[in-house]
Amino acid sequence: MKKSGSEPSSVFSEENVRERSTLAAAFLDERSRLNGIVTDANNKLLNRIYNVDHNTYLEGALPSRFKELMGLVASASLRCDDCITYHVIQSFRLGCSRQEQEEALNVATVVGGTIVVPHLRRAYALLSELYPVSL
Repeated sequence: MKKSGSEPSSVFSEENVRERSTLAAAFLDERSRLNGIVTDANNKLLNRIYNVDHNTYLEGALPSRFKELMGLVASASLRCDDCITYHVIQSFRLGCSRQEQEEALNVATVVGGTIVVPHLRRAYALLSELYPVSL
């Protein structure tokens, strides 16, 4: 077990994700560009929020991979496509299976209702690129 509060061990790097998925690569590029703009603003409050967000997903009583799946459920329930994409990527990087991610999305649909379905479509497109079907 990892020490509480430590960085999680990734199974896949961000570069692995980029190689597997054009959807993920485009998202990661845009997220990085936009985060740079926010960072350049040097907004003290936003810096603190980013820090809290980062620390929330560190290893703890719950493993980081479980926290990412929880983040996926919350993001899908709230219908935030950027957040859904981020948590699908992070869950993949931390070694979650496609089945685990699909079950998390099932929970989100039960909690959020069928209005979540359009967002699931985009999540499934990303899952299809990250977890290609073997022939």
